Amino acid sequence: MICALRTRSTRYISILKTAYPFLIIVILLCSSCLKEADFSGLIRSTDPIEKRFDQSMVWNAQHPFRNIVVDKEDYKLLITGDVHLGSTKTFNNYLRFLERADQNDISSLVFVGDISTGREKDQQTFKEYLPDSVTKPSFVLIGNHELYFDGWKYFYQLFGSSIYFFTIQTPTKTDLYICLDSGSGTLGKSQLQWLKNILETQRSKYDKCVIFTHNNFFRDHHTASTNPLVEELLVLMDLFEKNGVNMVITAHDHKRSVDRFGRVTYLTLDALRDDAKNASYLILQKDSHGGHNQNSNAFLYTFEKP
Repeated sequence: MICALRTRSTRYISILKTAYPFLIIVILLCSSCLKEADFSGLIRSTDPIEKRFDQSMVWNAQHPFRNIVVDKEDYKLLITGDVHLGSTKTFNNYLRFLERADQNDISSLVFVGDISTGREKDQQTFKEYLPDSVTKPSFVLIGNHELYFDGWKYFYQLFGSSIYFFTIQTPTKTDLYICLDSGSGTLGKSQLQWLKNILETQRSKYDKCVIFTHNNFFRDHHTASTNPLVEELLVLMDLFEKNGVNMVITAHDHKRSVDRFGRVTYLTLDALRDDAKNASYLILQKDSHGGHNQNSNAFLYTFEKP
């Protein structure tokens, strides 16, 4: 038995010695062909959620939360996720999404994370195409891909806080929209406490409340994508139910799903990237008639293909 193991080990060592020069040549060839390759993308950002929270709070203190005033009760938001700009040679779906956003019935845009590869140039390109923030506000969330290639640094420079809220004011009511950072797969202690404080002290001042975050909550099919810890999900779902959250809108899974838990509707979006076979975006409409339809939470929602 020992002799057999020694023979096998000697054989493996011999194979490795023979293959080693070939592997070196392959690596050198790849290095010369992929001059723009950035292998730091294989490593997650070293900026943890607690650091991003602290930086986001600094940004929030210097930049007041946005209140959008609309002239009618039934306003619309155009929402998408997983654009992954830079991952494909083209970004035609993103451009078509922006063409739809240019129509007068859309009040604001929301991007639920993974807007790009995380590289600086891809995030810059994404921002360059956004409409004017005064006439058509855009709210950008961080996803897990914004944490690659040292992406948080560039996200913060270009878009600012990853944890914030905005409000939409109609002639008679105001609605609350909360944007969360789940790029690391968890909200973290400080962000969870911030969210709890917002819901328990501010929620009652508003008519409807919607949560946006990148990581989806439920696994509706077999997938390799990650979800937040079950214990954290239970805490969040209980918090949402107790404080009258109407909808939670996520992305990350690249496949649409609609789930109902208690009085809260959970939507997971399709990806918008060009190579997504099921690419679509979401139109969310406030229903001033109280939701006399299949969506009993006072919102109408439809999915459109780019």
